[in-house]
Amino acid sequence: MAQFTTLTSRVLPLPVNDIDTDQIIPARFLKATDKKGMGDNLFADWRYNVDGSPKADFVLNQPNAQGAQILLAGDNFGCGSSREHAPWALTGFGFKAVISTSFADIFRNNSLKNGLIPIIVDDATHKLLFDLVDEVPAAELTVDLASQTLSFPNGSVTFPIDPFNKTCLLNGVDELGYILGFEKQIAEYEATH
Repeated sequence: MAQFTTLTSRVLPLPVNDIDTDQIIPARFLKATDKKGMGDNLFADWRYNVDGSPKADFVLNQPNAQGAQILLAGDNFGCGSSREHAPWALTGFGFKAVISTSFADIFRNNSLKNGLIPIIVDDATHKLLFDLVDEVPAAELTVDLASQTLSFPNGSVTFPIDPFNKTCLLNGVDELGYILGFEKQIAEYEATH
């Protein structure tokens, strides 16, 4: 997993509430066991016409979507089934953080295990961010994981994240990598038992 410290990026707004994991990555794409190409199917039913051509009015198909690494979503993002493919699709497209007022627990945990930071903000900040992006589409936000801060023009807020996942992300390791960091201590213990 890639190390995450700070990120400064344009933000892509998707002001839709209750986006479930089947909308993020439809079930027909769940046969894959590899993350490769998963970003091509992100929001597939909203993003493409029946013939497979892109819908020009969908936010991910617009020119300013390219390179944006922060998704600003509506309330209750990632609800629904517990598919790990949802954060795979988001990171495959290039997102490194998603901002919402709330996340489904399973989606949040799957995201953290795949290097995607779910940032929870209060209602007032959420509205302020949508207004900012509406007024200044090229506005950039900065995510600082060490201080758990989301900064934007003229302000900043802190966001919650559990200490274990924070440590893993800052060090660029998954759960197994974290355990392997104690390999010397494990070997010493094993030698005495």
